[in-house]
Amino acid sequence: MTTFLDYNLSNDLMKSLKNLKFHKPTEIQEKTIPIALNHNDVLASAETGSGKTAAYLIPLIQKITLAPNTYGIILVPTRELAKQVADVGISLKGYKSKILITQVVGGASLNNQVTQLKKSPKIIIGTPGRINDLLLRKSLSLKNFNFLVLDEADRMLDMGFEDQVEKILRFLPKKRQTLLFSATIPDRIKTLSKKYLISPHRVEVKENNVLKTQITQKVIQTTQEKKYDELLDEITGRHGSILIFVRTKYLTEKLKKRLKQDTVKSLALHGDLRQNRRNRVIEDFKKSKYRILIATDIASRGLDIPHIEHVINYDMPQVPEDYIHRIGRTARAGSIGEAVSFVSPRDAKMWKIIEKLLDKTKNPDKKFTEEKIEKKPKENRFKKRRRNSRKYYKASKK
Repeated sequence: MTTFLDYNLSNDLMKSLKNLKFHKPTEIQEKTIPIALNHNDVLASAETGSGKTAAYLIPLIQKITLAPNTYGIILVPTRELAKQVADVGISLKGYKSKILITQVVGGASLNNQVTQLKKSPKIIIGTPGRINDLLLRKSLSLKNFNFLVLDEADRMLDMGFEDQVEKILRFLPKKRQTLLFSATIPDRIKTLSKKYLISPHRVEVKENNVLKTQITQKVIQTTQEKKYDELLDEITGRHGSILIFVRTKYLTEKLKKRLKQDTVKSLALHGDLRQNRRNRVIEDFKKSKYRILIATDIASRGLDIPHIEHVINYDMPQVPEDYIHRIGRTARAGSIGEAVSFVSPRDAKMWKIIEKLLDKTKNPDKKFTEEKIEKKPKENRFKKRRRNSRKYYKASKK
């Protein structure tokens, strides 16, 4: 049985791993860490929750400890993921370590980030947009950064960051080590890896750790008109915290206001919020000040809140793989959870694709229930109002 002792890591790293109660590496860590420690490039596919963050941070911190001229930059698609990676990095390096880790993300103070960069951090974790900004302003130099991680590369491409990622890579030295992590390896990722990785070692975690957890999946076949009423029923009938996914930023605020009218308090999380507001929303949800969080797919990755008991897909995701990431927000740290998906006629095509994706995992333990909601003809509001007024008139005559 492989343990972290087999990697000859520094005393500080081993102490941190012990404090974090990390004894045995996960599959992605076991496959990636030895390759990365041997200075090889890595092309890895692994789902969320597989432990991939530590799979690249452990080799990076070890290399910095042994060779002070090592500098690492980690590109991630969202601010939330940047914070999560930074938190893991700080925990791994230990509080006595002099390794400085800096986050460079949009929505936060540019001046503060420039000040932090002047301190020559060993590890920079950032989103492509803000890093490009700083490079163009010449507030950031990457000439010494010889360790690159592209985390959730598929997500970055889906979000339209391909050009920005390629521009950033031009500022990095050609002689470097590159680790690319992606949930799937589509043709675009293969093309990117051929351009920027040198003879990469292919690492693949075939088992889907998300679907192997205690998540019960439930599907409700409904209509757009009935969906909100069904949501109220689900909220009322459930105890514990609920994460609701919707398609757009606009819909998070709209649904929040509508729920408020029905005396249901909730929080909204989306890309238009300033960073300090986003942090406050996540913190309030973590501390259970609110039990309902409505979010776009910005929260499907990089949001690690152990107490989320229910995930509701109010809208279907735009990318099938995001379904896995969404439901992976519940049943964390060995707990149990439930995922509910509303499927209206216009979602039928996407749901079929998601079902195929679920079938590919070949998970015999998957629990699955389905409820059908009969579609009733929509009643004319004026007829209803007129009928109600007739009832009132007859009652008043008695």
